[in-house]
Amino acid sequence: MSERTATRRRGAALEDALLTAAWDELTSAGFGRFTMEAVAERARTSTPVLYRRWPDRWDLAVAAVRHYGERNPVAIPDTGSLRGDLIAYLREASVKRAEVAAMFSMRMAEFFDETRSTPAQLREQIIGGRTTVEVVYERAVARGEIDPVILTPRVKTLAFDLLRNELMLTLRPVADEVVLEIVDDIVLPLVRRRS
Repeated sequence: MSERTATRRRGAALEDALLTAAWDELTSAGFGRFTMEAVAERARTSTPVLYRRWPDRWDLAVAAVRHYGERNPVAIPDTGSLRGDLIAYLREASVKRAEVAAMFSMRMAEFFDETRSTPAQLREQIIGGRTTVEVVYERAVARGEIDPVILTPRVKTLAFDLLRNELMLTLRPVADEVVLEIVDDIVLPLVRRRS
């Protein structure tokens, strides 16, 4: 058996290597210099291997960002209280999503120009409609901690929207005092309000 055959990647292992190479290329070169050729070279494969899976560099870029998120999930905490769950969730999300926020703000401008899309549209493509933080709120409703009437889609995403704003502005994990301010001063008073 030749050395080339012995190290040949297939299936999930190959796709993982391709998407990891694509993520690395995006974060190092940015979308403006992101090419199928550069990803193929980084992954030590050929461009036809990429084109069989993704028709163009836009689709590959979206798949790479989605793959990064799937490989670095934010755990859904269960501390027994809404406050504890939100703080734990935001702390972990702050660390695990800082790189994504930096990449979006510094490396994806050309993507949005070329595709005439927005970060919100890309986010929708990557995560779909449901966010993991919804589970935190569902548990809090079941425990009787919050008023379910208040939980509009905007309110459910507020904590993470505020965190994401901080990540985009600072390009680094959010300070713990900011996480506590988001939870204690903004989100909890809002969701605990009764009509």
